[in-house]
Amino acid sequence: MRKNNKYYLRKTHRYLGVIIGIQFLFWTISGLYFTWTDLDEIHGDHFLRESAQQKSISSSSFNLDSDTMNIQSLELKFVNREAYFWVNDSILINAKTGKSKPEISSEEAKAIARNKIKDQYIISEVNFLTKTGAHHEFRGRDLPVWQIEFEGSEALTAYVDSKNGDFQTVRHRDWRWFDFLWMTHTMDYETRDDFNNTLIRAFSFFGLLTVSSGFLLFFVTTKIKRKKKAKKSSNKY
Repeated sequence: MRKNNKYYLRKTHRYLGVIIGIQFLFWTISGLYFTWTDLDEIHGDHFLRESAQQKSISSSSFNLDSDTMNIQSLELKFVNREAYFWVNDSILINAKTGKSKPEISSEEAKAIARNKIKDQYIISEVNFLTKTGAHHEFRGRDLPVWQIEFEGSEALTAYVDSKNGDFQTVRHRDWRWFDFLWMTHTMDYETRDDFNNTLIRAFSFFGLLTVSSGFLLFFVTTKIKRKKKAKKSSNKY
């Protein structure tokens, strides 16, 4: 019976070790990458240039007729240094003319990105995105958006909101590596962002089981070895 228990314990630990060990390897590699990388660089801060932005305009230039619109929210924005009111999180209205602006054009989006990204990076392509997949680098954010790609090995890409002209974010090669390793770390292979999914919970449980079986196997085999040594020493006398 003892031999059978020992056999099944070894077999269980062996197969659990192989299956869980693969994920443990991913956790270790991704963990090392996270601890050795600068988050500011992952965010792409080193691609952005410091530029003074206009924050206010003279009140004499305001020309918004509030009597014809139910205003729930109002924010002052600047699109290529032109003042606009962002009304109800949905409409851009020129602060000088009072005319609404349906959306940001591709040329305006390029200028906005050009104003944020350092000069050495050259725009190569502009795309208009109306939808993204669960694994897209711009997932979980408001659409539509202008996608501005830049030349170079960094594979730099900027995103500009097509409704209000806000510079949303920047993505690049190192960020994509970080995102991929984050997916393997969280084990969320559907959306990459859910740290409470069933798969990681199951692997965490089996990982605990693997470690426990290893400790148990250690104590069982150690006990057997002690008995064998004691038996050999008694046989000598």
